[in-house]
Amino acid sequence: MNIKTIDDRFATTGQIRPSDIEDIKSKGYVGIVCARPDNEEAGQPSYAEVSAAAEKAGLKVAHVPVSGPLSEGQIIRFEQAMAEMDGPVLGYCRSGARAGSLYATFNR
Repeated sequence: MNIKTIDDRFATTGQIRPSDIEDIKSKGYVGIVCARPDNEEAGQPSYAEVSAAAEKAGLKVAHVPVSGPLSEGQIIRFEQAMAEMDGPVLGYCRSGARAGSLYATFNR
């Protein structure tokens, strides 16, 4: 993982795997937002696989898949997810860019 901290509330990274969850938790993240649609690339773990591991570790998770320009619905869903996560959140997609774009719209 190549985690890029945006501020004390949010950071981004590329695709994560279920095996990364304990490391993510040990870094102090309380939640994960996946901005990547399932089946975007061969070999990519599904959101269900990542979220099952995250929930088992006690992390909150949300799926706000983005492909193309951000929609109002995606922005609203992201804001709802962030409201449910009290602490640092790690957003991921293929490169971290879409997760960062979602956070850039966040009404802090």
